[in-house]
Amino acid sequence: PIVRYSAIEKELTKRTCSAASIAAGFTRFSIGLAKKAIFANTCGRLADQLAPLDGAGLMNAPVLGLWLGAAAYMLEIYLDFSAYSDMAIGMGQMIGLHYRENFNYPYTAVSVTDFWRRWHISLSSFFRDYVYIPLGGSRCSVPRHIFNLFAVWFLTGLWHGASWNYVLWGLYYFLFLVMEKYILPRLHIGAPRWLSHIGLLFIVLFSWILFRFEDFSQLGIVLAGMFGLNGNGFTSLAVHVTMQNHIFFFAAAAVACTPFAKKLYGRLAGIYRTRTEQPIFLSILEIIVPPALMLLSTMALAGNSYNPFLYFRF
Repeated sequence: PIVRYSAIEKELTKRTCSAASIAAGFTRFSIGLAKKAIFANTCGRLADQLAPLDGAGLMNAPVLGLWLGAAAYMLEIYLDFSAYSDMAIGMGQMIGLHYRENFNYPYTAVSVTDFWRRWHISLSSFFRDYVYIPLGGSRCSVPRHIFNLFAVWFLTGLWHGASWNYVLWGLYYFLFLVMEKYILPRLHIGAPRWLSHIGLLFIVLFSWILFRFEDFSQLGIVLAGMFGLNGNGFTSLAVHVTMQNHIFFFAAAAVACTPFAKKLYGRLAGIYRTRTEQPIFLSILEIIVPPALMLLSTMALAGNSYNPFLYFRF
């Protein structure tokens, strides 16, 4: 996360560590490492296999392969980025530094505005406090407010890299935010929450396609191919086999992007909240799960030469 001095100023001069904070930090770190080593790396390998970053491979990719590749990259980029935040927050806890949350399950959002309240929170707040508010924020005329949003999202795109696809990615979100703020309310178009959620996932999916392909010719091939305009058919034997072999992995990775496990643990703990002692099986889980995740992550890293570092590109 982007950590400001004011947030940890007191802890830098006077830190306290306890067994509970070290244990909580170790658990958080192990979860982050597992998200990176087990889930994100596998998603990245599948994305490169199904929707490769080369023109020849993309030209031969069938429709289903490109959609699955885009979905794999969508999962990878969240699991990868949030994993680094989890590990940083966990290491901070182990030495008495407490950082703010940086991701709040953004793929459960129901609008673009909601998504950006949950995705890379420290970056969003940084641009809000140092660009958006100094420009006037929303307390100004409509044209000025739209310009402020444009400036923020142009710079947000540029912040990720000196390439026009990142700028396009930022302006893509700018357009949807303007639509949500000024156009959709006037049309009085309502939608069930589940439908809004599905629509948001498609918006985010296409945004990551813009984000991934720096070469606009490759970007055009992908977008055309996803709608069957490359003449390669809907699927192929290789894509079919890959999907069959990884269907349960995709399901597990998708669940890892939600608060399901956190809520399940909270529900189990809540059942016994009125008791004087925590049930033994929950205590055993708290003891066994972190080192088990560390062991599995180490095995995954040692046995897999594919270990991309996405932040190297930005």
